[in-house]
Amino acid sequence: MNTGLKITAFAAAVAATFGTAYGVGKGVDPVTSQKKPASEHGGHGGGEEAAAGEKGEKQGGGHTADVPGGLQISERGYTLDLKTARIDAEKREQLRFTIVRDGTGKDGKDGKGKNVTAYQKEHDKELHLIVASRDLTTYRHLHPSRAADGTWSTPVELPEAGGYRVFADFKPKGAKEGLTLGADLAVAGKYDPAGLQAHNTKASVDGYEVSLKGELKPGKSAGLTLNVSKNGRPVTDLQPYLGSYGHLVALRSGDLAYLHVHPTGEPGDGRTEPGPGVSFQATAPSAGAYRLFLDFKHEGKVRTAAFTVHAGGSAGGEGTAESGDSGHAH
Repeated sequence: MNTGLKITAFAAAVAATFGTAYGVGKGVDPVTSQKKPASEHGGHGGGEEAAAGEKGEKQGGGHTADVPGGLQISERGYTLDLKTARIDAEKREQLRFTIVRDGTGKDGKDGKGKNVTAYQKEHDKELHLIVASRDLTTYRHLHPSRAADGTWSTPVELPEAGGYRVFADFKPKGAKEGLTLGADLAVAGKYDPAGLQAHNTKASVDGYEVSLKGELKPGKSAGLTLNVSKNGRPVTDLQPYLGSYGHLVALRSGDLAYLHVHPTGEPGDGRTEPGPGVSFQATAPSAGAYRLFLDFKHEGKVRTAAFTVHAGGSAGGEGTAESGDSGHAH
């Protein structure tokens, strides 16, 4: 493939339809293709449902779409409408989107086609936006601004061309639980796809070393503890960030199923220490490889450490890796 050519708008449209990572060229060639597995829901659940959704749940005896978070652009009466489907690599551009109501909710109000403008805060924010490349080498945790009409926007600069996934993690006002919706984003430029980074339980970022203890288990909740040190000494004064001492996102390699896991304690609860360890509970929806991204705050700055782990199987020897192009921004 000629890597000097550009991703076309057509590539973005096809990617959004099939959930496929694409090479960059006038003739669009798929690199990988994914199916949406019918496995345990790994993201947020619940929330207000449209009348159609409620009907489907009654008929099926459960959720209308029994898949992990982030694999669907529409779920439980809400749709992620990504206004910016294509941007250029290495350029700071605005990413815009809305969350749209698909029908009548449990409150009896007809919100079909209307933007959601009322949210409940989770982890100190109304909405968390994650942008990750299909090869999981680039990660951004963003906090966009919401206009009065419900349009969200945030500046973003992505270093490499290729296929990306955008995740909106939110909880509408009045909903019992939140949900995560996902959409594809095409980034134009010279495309050099990378493979999944090697299995590692130790990562280095900005002079910090972060080690991972514990294992992801398919279909079963398991504990994960990430220990932060600097210059060989444990960090015992982590600062609160998004209501905890760490924020962990896990993405499944291949389809990028989204697992937004939560810490087992929080600052001020009388039992959770500010480091060096930050503990979480997580459930892998299936066996396979996952990329974990830990955001932590120390000395006034948020940093991201990244890991590659495997659920339900051996990945070979342990390794230490740099965190790659992972990042956090507001």
